[in-house]
Amino acid sequence: MSTPLSLDTDRLRLTVDDTGVATAWLDAPSASVNKISQATLDGFSELIDTVEAHDDLRGLVLISGKPNSFVVGADLDMLSGFEMPAEARAVSRQAHRLVSRLQHLALPTVAAIHGACAGGGLELTLGCDYRIATTADTTTLSLPEVKLGLLPGGGGTQHLPRLIGVQQALTLILTGKNTYPEKARRLGLVDALIHPPGLHPAAVRAARELADGTRTVDRDGPSFGEQVLESNPLSRRIIYRQAGRRTKSRTRGNYPAPPRILDAVRTGMEEGLDAGLDAEMRHFGDLVFTPESNALVQVFFAKQGGEKNPLADQARPVETVGVLGAGLMGAGIAQVTAENGLEAVLKDQTLDLAAQGKRRIWAAAHREKEKGIINRFERDQRVERVVPTGDYDLLHTCDLVIEAVPEDLDLKHQVLSDTEAVIAPDAVFASNTSSLPISEIAAAAEHPERVVGMHYFSPVPDIPLLEVIATDATSEAALATAVDAGLAQGKTVIVVNDGPGFYTTRILALYMNEALHLLDAGADVPTVDTMMKDFGFPMGPFELFDFVGLDVAGKITEVMRDRLPSDRLDISDTAERLADADLLGQKSHEGFYHYTPTAADDEPERGDLNEAIYDVVAPANGSTPSADTVQNRLALMMVNEAVRCLDEGVLRSPTDGDLGAVFGLGFPPFRGGPFRYVDQEGAGAIVHRLRDLAERYGDRFRPAESLQACASDNRCFYE
Repeated sequence: MSTPLSLDTDRLRLTVDDTGVATAWLDAPSASVNKISQATLDGFSELIDTVEAHDDLRGLVLISGKPNSFVVGADLDMLSGFEMPAEARAVSRQAHRLVSRLQHLALPTVAAIHGACAGGGLELTLGCDYRIATTADTTTLSLPEVKLGLLPGGGGTQHLPRLIGVQQALTLILTGKNTYPEKARRLGLVDALIHPPGLHPAAVRAARELADGTRTVDRDGPSFGEQVLESNPLSRRIIYRQAGRRTKSRTRGNYPAPPRILDAVRTGMEEGLDAGLDAEMRHFGDLVFTPESNALVQVFFAKQGGEKNPLADQARPVETVGVLGAGLMGAGIAQVTAENGLEAVLKDQTLDLAAQGKRRIWAAAHREKEKGIINRFERDQRVERVVPTGDYDLLHTCDLVIEAVPEDLDLKHQVLSDTEAVIAPDAVFASNTSSLPISEIAAAAEHPERVVGMHYFSPVPDIPLLEVIATDATSEAALATAVDAGLAQGKTVIVVNDGPGFYTTRILALYMNEALHLLDAGADVPTVDTMMKDFGFPMGPFELFDFVGLDVAGKITEVMRDRLPSDRLDISDTAERLADADLLGQKSHEGFYHYTPTAADDEPERGDLNEAIYDVVAPANGSTPSADTVQNRLALMMVNEAVRCLDEGVLRSPTDGDLGAVFGLGFPPFRGGPFRYVDQEGAGAIVHRLRDLAERYGDRFRPAESLQACASDNRCFYE
């Protein structure tokens, strides 16, 4: 040994076993997870200096000192602190150099991965000779930068295509999706899998055997067909073109990162690694400063805030959740409960109906097992946490009971009364109503202080938001318990105050009502849907009507009409009339569009416009307004109502309003939510557009009071 071996920074700790294999433990102090920060990069530089100075080391293992994750990506606080693109490019270049130095070490390197390995963490492992991951369902590998309006800045656009092939790499980078252990091994992204307790010993053994020559790296890599297609520039051009078309179709050209990702990958594959790294560095620096990335990063920070409970010290522990109603919504609530380690009692009118709900949960878990996300034991363990029942008796074991019965006030009063008769005195009762005021439901309660709203979104396992609703009578303990339970179910939670439609349903209802006004005036259904998808919504308003169900939309419309001030509302009855004509949408295979049934549990396939709607809605002698007009009428109706919710105290903060709209309703994430959208556009500009719409279409577009105040004072909702 040329110098004494020593490294113990505030990010990395180095140990060496008696065979000469070193282990670098990544463990950021006072943090629950490791992130790639400037301090992390400097620590890795020091690590490589130390390893290079000791030529008697036989191998190096990189592993996390955190119990549940490897490295979760870049430190976004670092990115937010940059003042110019050159600073972001300098960090990218430093990361490139570190990965290159890791690749060129004279000893075998092994990455030992457990838990989330994302972004810069995954890019770091691409510099290693060998990767071994645990089989835990919490272990995921991803390059999610595109979801933040960025591209991988640590060499991911260059090293990943060379490892697993251009097509597979583009899929991972352009979608940002998680890859689970089994699939990662099939792709060649990891070389071996091991149960979690054996990770470190297995990684050390792999490093030792690689050094001895008794283990070789044997990857399947791209298939023969993929290799043929990727073997020359001409055929690769087809891959780039197809990826570009698919991405543009999905993003509608609203996100600047995907074209830059394609350019970086193409440059690297056609002009060489150095040129590709230069392109990646350049694009990374530019993207950090785009308004789209800024909005997406701020949404990310807000989401992190929505995953904490400010009243945690008042929450009652929740181990068992009762769910009343085993339909799609109730089964979905029970599913996310069981998936996250809680027990669920699933009740319906009969044991057979409740068992049908449990079968839905088993089918969902089995699909995950077939995809390699969980194993058979985890599937069975998850499903066994759900106990179906046809009566109320088992609810006495529940700490929280959530009713998910149809939107009928008398029915909700009845199940509340029946539930209160059996649950513990300190158990919490929650209603999953989407529109009925919680105070009206709680009016039938003996203990209204323990009644809250817990508004889930369908499909429950896929939509991250939970809207918790407090009445004037709701105790802080009940509210805190509901929030805690939602967080335990893996949800992003916002707390709002009671009112018709609360927050999300209220602003969505008026958005969709405005779409009906367009229809009533003769606008073309598919054209309006396309315009709103171009604006950034995941589906158009008429597609959404069909997804939600015209009958459900009609009931929500009725609640809004009866309970919101009439002086600024102009509620269309078109949804109710279409529902009366049995044009319900996907559930009846006939709505604004025709639908073809598909396999069980899959959404039906959408077909052409259903001309039968014109038997109910006589088309006016009009035409579809311009895209700007349609987008302003619909989006600003939602934005204006969101601000009114803040003015009236339904919303507690602009952040909650943005989280609710983005994660519950699909408001374009790159626009940041209704309140950040106002700040981006300028309150003055928004007020001007609303006043113009009010002159043309009526007083329902009158700007909310605080919008006008922000415009007058040149203020923003966010400082």
